[in-house]
Amino acid sequence: MLNVAVLMGRLTADPELRHTSNDVAVTSFTLAVDRSYVKSGTERATDFIDIVAWRNTADFVCKYFRKGQLVAVQGAIQTRSYTDRDGNKRKAFEIVADNVHFAESKRDSNSASGNYHHETASAQQQSPAPAYSNGDTGDFEEIPGDDDLPF
Repeated sequence: MLNVAVLMGRLTADPELRHTSNDVAVTSFTLAVDRSYVKSGTERATDFIDIVAWRNTADFVCKYFRKGQLVAVQGAIQTRSYTDRDGNKRKAFEIVADNVHFAESKRDSNSASGNYHHETASAQQQSPAPAYSNGDTGDFEEIPGDDDLPF
């Protein structure tokens, strides 16, 4: 059987780290995901998808991601049944995240939303971006044209 979900969207709020009674890290957050089509004469619709991340993934999300940031999530769809305050039976659908990735450069995320003042200078110094000089791009080489590519 196959249950794979891949989404890219913007965080609707800063993720907050919580712990279960067994001290397992968990966070829940919502991604605003634009639909891939636009109905004629209307604006593009947006879906708000609930995501749950556990353990190291939860720690990573809460440490590095903020409201408005473009995020890619890979995981599985999960359903839960519960009874609400009024006694009605409900079903919740959410994505349990296996992997969460940055989907834009830090520079782009800073200009897309002004919410990134949370990161301190010391945090930036602990994980600097690789610096290349004199046009050196590490192990990557630019391919001048795509005429000879087999795909």
